[in-house]
Amino acid sequence: MDISIPIESPSLSRRQLLNFITGATVAAVAGAALYPAGKFFIAPVEKTGAGGAIIAKDVLGNPIPATQILAEMPGSRALVAGLGGEPTYLIVKEDHTLDNIGILDNCTHLGCTFPWNPNDQQFQCPCHGSRYAPDGTVVRGPAPLPLKIFHVAVIDNSILISPWTETDPRTGEKPWWV
Repeated sequence: MDISIPIESPSLSRRQLLNFITGATVAAVAGAALYPAGKFFIAPVEKTGAGGAIIAKDVLGNPIPATQILAEMPGSRALVAGLGGEPTYLIVKEDHTLDNIGILDNCTHLGCTFPWNPNDQQFQCPCHGSRYAPDGTVVRGPAPLPLKIFHVAVIDNSILISPWTETDPRTGEKPWWV
């Protein structure tokens, strides 16, 4: 009478270990690839204040202190990232405060960005020659509409930019962007 005791194969536990390591490696690689893709497709939640206000930021997404902009010469225009990251001009007034109106750097003809020309005291679109007055009204076309404006406020050295939804002070009419 032969009494044999079954001996467990050591290869079974090795196979399980290798399967676990392979699965963990595949999961780690897939997770590392899917995370940036998910961050790309899901918009970041931006903290907003009353009336949808956000803090003005620089090109890297860092908040810009008001003192940095106010150190510029009176009459100068500073370009910041405003609502939705849109480039917005802030205006330094003669009394070294910020104007309560910010102007979007986006031509109403075909959406080109444009510089402020301090010599001519105009915004000048390089694409098709549209020119805008310092307040954003059209001086010369082909741009059909004045530039979009925003509310600007300074609170505790933070620059807050919020949507302009009431009557446009330049035209006395309802804004075209609302």
